[in-house]
Amino acid sequence: MEFLWFILIGLAAGWLAGQFMRGGGFGVVGDLLLGVVGALVGGFLFRQLGLSAGGGLIGALIVATIGAVVVLFLVRALKRA
Repeated sequence: MEFLWFILIGLAAGWLAGQFMRGGGFGVVGDLLLGVVGALVGGFLFRQLGLSAGGGLIGALIVATIGAVVVLFLVRALKRA
């Protein structure tokens, strides 16, 4: 059940990141999939930096969204290069 929540939060984070990062993108499906990867990246980054966004759904969504924004930024930068 925890894995399902992780996927759902990653999808929501991908959508939010796509809204924040306007411009040429990967479409809704691409942004959603990158959001799931971004959730992993966000969790890793926050753990490495010793940061916490609090517990619960809102904290997880914040961390995942920040990770998704980072991933979208990096992928778009690589796409342009």
